Amino acid sequence: MRVGFIGLGRMGSGMAASLVRAGHEVYVYNRTPGKTDALSALGAQVASSLEEVSQVEVAFTMLPNDAAVEEVVLGEGGIAEHLPEGAVHVSSSTISVSFSGRLAEQHSIRGQEYVAAPVFGRPDAAAAAKLFVVASGRPDTVERVLPLLNAVGQGTYKVSEDPKTANLVKLSGNFLVASVIESLGEVLAVAEKGGVDRHQCLEILTSTLFNAPVYKTYGGLIADRKFEPGFGAPLAQKDIRLLLAAAEALNVSLPFASVLRDRLVNLLAHGGDKLDWSAIGGMAARDAGLLRELG
Repeated sequence: MRVGFIGLGRMGSGMAASLVRAGHEVYVYNRTPGKTDALSALGAQVASSLEEVSQVEVAFTMLPNDAAVEEVVLGEGGIAEHLPEGAVHVSSSTISVSFSGRLAEQHSIRGQEYVAAPVFGRPDAAAAAKLFVVASGRPDTVERVLPLLNAVGQGTYKVSEDPKTANLVKLSGNFLVASVIESLGEVLAVAEKGGVDRHQCLEILTSTLFNAPVYKTYGGLIADRKFEPGFGAPLAQKDIRLLLAAAEALNVSLPFASVLRDRLVNLLAHGGDKLDWSAIGGMAARDAGLLRELG
């Protein structure tokens, strides 16, 4: 399949590489040209403009926020202007529910198709084609792009015909991960302050009742106090804010999401903008006097 891919950060580059390895004709575009070098060596075609990367059957976007997606898709010279009629825009970006709905409307006006397909997984999972994909859109359109979604992940979950519901699921999932990070950080801090080795405490917890990847992955980062960039704290703060906005529109109260938003704002206020979001799990240790600096 002829595929365009826009947004070659740590997640997007891994996804684009998986599409190339799956045998698709992939055209890549990024405003920072150097980010296309590794994909070009792998066999991807480097597009020189948004117009060129849009002359495809399916165009993926993997960008950091609503503003970036709006500029690339709906801005002057954006892919919505150039994507052929009947072609599909697959948005894997974590964007707001309301903006995803707007994208669906705008593509429909132009006779184009739209599938929201955000993903769960860290950059290493993207590189290994081990993401989990949540997809929503017209059933026939989702089926049409399913081989591409399966190429980047280990499982695709089809939610509904309304694209924005996939974004709601994605934001909800990120809220749960942030909740795990915060609770793990608090538990390990109180255990350590009470004389228990934090690594031993984590081993006990993740070998018994909490034997799940999310506890093991983030628990390890918190116990090791390794908060180097992975999923940036500013992006996590953005996701919690977007979930709160979606919940407010639905008249749903999310008290703990407000706590997490404040924790992330606190982290950013103290220079955590370059850290992984797991750094909020170190804040309890810092507040307890066990850790001087997070990064």
